[in-house]
Amino acid sequence: MAYQYLEVRVADGLLDVLINRPEKRNALSQDVLAELGQCFRDAAAREDLSVARIRGAGDRCFAAGGDLAEFDRMRSRDDAARIATHSSACLDAIRHCPVPVVACLNGDALGGGAELAVACDVRIAAAHARIAFVQGTMCIAPAWGGGSDLVRLVGGAQALRLLCRADFVGAGEAESLGLVQARCGAGDEFGAWSDAWLQPFQARKPQVARAFKALTRAMADGVSPAARRELEVANLIETWCHDDHWQAHDQVLKRITS
Repeated sequence: MAYQYLEVRVADGLLDVLINRPEKRNALSQDVLAELGQCFRDAAAREDLSVARIRGAGDRCFAAGGDLAEFDRMRSRDDAARIATHSSACLDAIRHCPVPVVACLNGDALGGGAELAVACDVRIAAAHARIAFVQGTMCIAPAWGGGSDLVRLVGGAQALRLLCRADFVGAGEAESLGLVQARCGAGDEFGAWSDAWLQPFQARKPQVARAFKALTRAMADGVSPAARRELEVANLIETWCHDDHWQAHDQVLKRITS
């Protein structure tokens, strides 16, 4: 599929998605969100992927949030409902992508951009990147699913702090809060560092990466403990009986017995 606002490529088990709108600070218009949703719905049908990542063009912004010029024309209750329904459905395609999705925060993730970041399974950040849930400064609430994601990730008290104060959270604090899982050193080039950081994800076989994602998604969706246990058993059976497991098994056995 040809995209207007995204650059998408697949190589070595990685789905690489770049939001290419730097002149607008990678703002998430409804068209951009539609392309993201379609991209990840299409990716769900691929069996050769182990991981996906989302980046923003440039080094200033991962995504600056909703497109305010577009929103200026949407003032009715029906407009607000359509924005929320459409945007959350697009981010749901990312949440339910069958492989882990990593948000590579090359710069600031603001408002809707912060919601996009927390819709991903993992976040890594450049040293200068910040996350801010600034919806309150516009006198609105988050409604793309990011508010619930935020509460799940950091707990109710911290979520209220971030939402009410609209704090710009630097990469270091974001890591301590659990919003970011790794951050680039100040002297390192983010592109090369993030490529290296993702290598172990890419090294996982697709069926194994899918098993890991299925379990974490079940937890996020509130699946019952009994159903999660059944899922773990099914995942083990699927991966245990795969040729990749026995090839890896034979290699390890050969090393320890030689």
